[in-house]
Amino acid sequence: MVDCISKIISNILITLYQPFWFALILSVLFMFVYMMYPNIKSAAVQWINWFKESVFFRKLFLLVFVTVIILFRTLLNRDMWANPLSDIMGGWTLYDKDGELTTEAIENFFMLVPFVFLLFWTYKDKLFKKVRLKGVLIYSFGIAFFCSLSIEFLQLLLRLGTFQLSDIVYNTLGGITGGLVYWFFYRVLKNKR
Repeated sequence: MVDCISKIISNILITLYQPFWFALILSVLFMFVYMMYPNIKSAAVQWINWFKESVFFRKLFLLVFVTVIILFRTLLNRDMWANPLSDIMGGWTLYDKDGELTTEAIENFFMLVPFVFLLFWTYKDKLFKKVRLKGVLIYSFGIAFFCSLSIEFLQLLLRLGTFQLSDIVYNTLGGITGGLVYWFFYRVLKNKR
């Protein structure tokens, strides 16, 4: 009987814990919208108008959307780990320690590609005086490394996943790739003008 009650309480607490951060963030955002527009219809109309009329708003929307996906994948929708330092080196190959095919390295590489690309695309004028390859590489490295390191330390502190050096390396390489993709498209579009 005690085991049954313990399991029920544990399941309830896990059910509350897993969506906690997402629910908190969504609630705060909803309350901001409510403070600005007590009438939901006027808020929806304003949002649609801004989305139609403002290129910056559409870019920012895509950047926020990708950021939320990254946060969901890395922090917000994770189970707690008993030992977040259980696999510090992480997965460097396409096979795990049991020889099973894994996509973790590929996922970590591609995770920050769209984030860095959209960040540069959205805030080009604030980040760069002139878009040069060296500057793009430096910013890409710094942003991707800082974001990846922040995610890994939050996973460690909140016990949401494991702290892995391979994740930091692959995320950083992916962020640099996102910067290079941005630079390439910037050069192609600039030459067409």
